Amino acid sequence: MNIIFLTISYLKDISGRGIYQDLLREFVAKGHSVYVVSPRERRLGLQTELIERKDFSLLGVKTLNLQKTNLIEKGLGTILLEFQFKYAIKKFYKGISWDLILYSTPPITFPNVIKYLMKKNPGVRTYLLLKDIFPQNAVDLGMISKISPLYWFFRRKEKQLYRLSDYIGCMSPANVRYIIEHNPEVLPERVEVAPNSIELKPQVHVDRVSLRQRYGLPIDRPVFIFGGNLGKPQGIDFLIQCLDMNANRENCFFLVIGTGTELPLLKKWHQTRQPHSVKVLDGIPKEAFDNLVQSCDVGMIFLDHRFTIPNFPSRLLSYLEYAMPVLCVTDANTDIGRIVEDNGFGYWCESESAKEFTDTLERMISSDIVKMGEIGFRFLCANYLVQNTYSVIMSHYV
Repeated sequence: MNIIFLTISYLKDISGRGIYQDLLREFVAKGHSVYVVSPRERRLGLQTELIERKDFSLLGVKTLNLQKTNLIEKGLGTILLEFQFKYAIKKFYKGISWDLILYSTPPITFPNVIKYLMKKNPGVRTYLLLKDIFPQNAVDLGMISKISPLYWFFRRKEKQLYRLSDYIGCMSPANVRYIIEHNPEVLPERVEVAPNSIELKPQVHVDRVSLRQRYGLPIDRPVFIFGGNLGKPQGIDFLIQCLDMNANRENCFFLVIGTGTELPLLKKWHQTRQPHSVKVLDGIPKEAFDNLVQSCDVGMIFLDHRFTIPNFPSRLLSYLEYAMPVLCVTDANTDIGRIVEDNGFGYWCESESAKEFTDTLERMISSDIVKMGEIGFRFLCANYLVQNTYSVIMSHYV
């Protein structure tokens, strides 16, 4: 099949690690032709360009900044995105026909692109990889109001996107239930679990002691790592409360590493508090980050308690890949915490009480961390490899 994939993620190629790159490589490995359309945000200083490779084609489209920028540019860039994608596809992909249109959220502003592709390719199938439920997530965080014209503009786009999709692949069962309950016009049989997944790589041994010494981490106690995006959805204010309550513990250590709009807030707290048992670092390249994760003992996931939508962060996969148990601190609507607890590879508490976090932390410290990590790795292999997600998608097209 010829497959075109639309994404808001910046992809330079498909050889790197990531939930989209890994899945696209699986399609290529199965003999499909893959065409990727990806933004090149203004900050990169790159023009729109078509890059042809032996096993795939990548169309990088110049856009405004879409992530890690102010709300005005992000909103305008999101609105303009489908027009920029449509124009670039018309210009660079003339004469190409597709069998499957694959696309992910965010954003939800792809309907006009999809309608254009459907018109040019009669009988083409469409599949949405739902990674974000917008605009409700922005409402949950107080970024927009349900009575604002902006909300209804995006809500209409969201419903159009669902209507155009033959199938909607969700990250977890809670996502499936949410979409069906809040969008009664969507047929339940069109909504399914197609989880975040990765391609399992051969494990490369890392020297945990030397890595910890390099990053200034203790070697005599378990290190809890929270890595990745540090933005509003992660509830950084509450994370700081939890770290502050446990700032000088002697039986564990906390590492927070990543990038995002709330990183300066974390750094300011760290500089003022000077905690004995917490380190805050800027983000590092993916390979270096993966090595650092392997040198830690427990992965942490934080989500803002105000969420009514069931987020399911993909950072879970990095932790499970390296046989680490997971401490989930989230809202009550996501099922990620219930999944880790029910399957024996982590603990969960709501992200409202630093005291409850501390109690859950104590449970983890007193548990058999190694055994829980092994259970988590087996769960990953059974549920979250790209072969699973590929099979779910392709089950409709054979």
